[in-house]
Amino acid sequence: MSGDDAQLDNHHHAPIVGYHRAPLSQKFGAPRQPNLVTLTSIIEMLAPYDTPEAFVGLEAFSHIWISWQFHHNYKTKDNAVNEADRSFRPQVRPPRLGGNQKIGVFASRSMYRPSALGLSVVKLERVEVIQGRAFLIISGADMIDGTPIIDIKPYVAYSDALVDAESGFAPTAPTLLEVTMTEPAYEQFLALANTGQLIDINNEKEKEKEINVEQDTVTALMHQMQSQLLLSDIDIIKALIAQDPRPAYRRTQINMPFTMRYKSVDVSFQLIAVDELQMTAVVEVM
Repeated sequence: MSGDDAQLDNHHHAPIVGYHRAPLSQKFGAPRQPNLVTLTSIIEMLAPYDTPEAFVGLEAFSHIWISWQFHHNYKTKDNAVNEADRSFRPQVRPPRLGGNQKIGVFASRSMYRPSALGLSVVKLERVEVIQGRAFLIISGADMIDGTPIIDIKPYVAYSDALVDAESGFAPTAPTLLEVTMTEPAYEQFLALANTGQLIDINNEKEKEKEINVEQDTVTALMHQMQSQLLLSDIDIIKALIAQDPRPAYRRTQINMPFTMRYKSVDVSFQLIAVDELQMTAVVEVM
């Protein structure tokens, strides 16, 4: 076997079958594991994988496995492709262990892994067919907007759910923090939230309503998912912040401001007391 053949044998090229469309466009604030926050999102399938025939039978399953690509880390971003960044790093510092203790990369779910691939189980709300194209409405994803989707498979409970499995350094879900909101921040949110007619992607009876006669359904649905701030989003924002997205080494710093981008707004928050984070501002992204 030649050197070129050996190199080819060490790599597998998989097509991108779709893209994840979600309210979170940045890594900061995204849940570190799936199903921690009931965040509704969409998988937009690409042709030819968007044919409805490819999903016949999938709605009989409540959950699905998604293989996806970490596209916002240093290994995959176009502006950071030098060889030093691509070198293999055998150990990482998981936030769950305080961000200081090192463990092997294959003993973690770190995004900085050789394949740059993620794997998540999410709830399948339904398969939506719009203009002859298949879209998957899901909830509980730990992916951000624009995440490339590599594959989709049904979750099979009798083999995939192992009730006696041991979970190493992460035996239970992380403790949630209390999240409060200042009155000025709440007023800012109300001023920016949309109270008009919307497509309710979780309600079959509302699916056929038009948001705007000048927009097709796909465009309107993506706008609502990625940009349009809703009154109901305040609960999702609080749930995301309650997961404490701050770096582990800064979690004891009082009054240190952080900003999470959600849809069309930047939400500022800070620790004001032990185990209490407070939202201080909601500002529209210009």
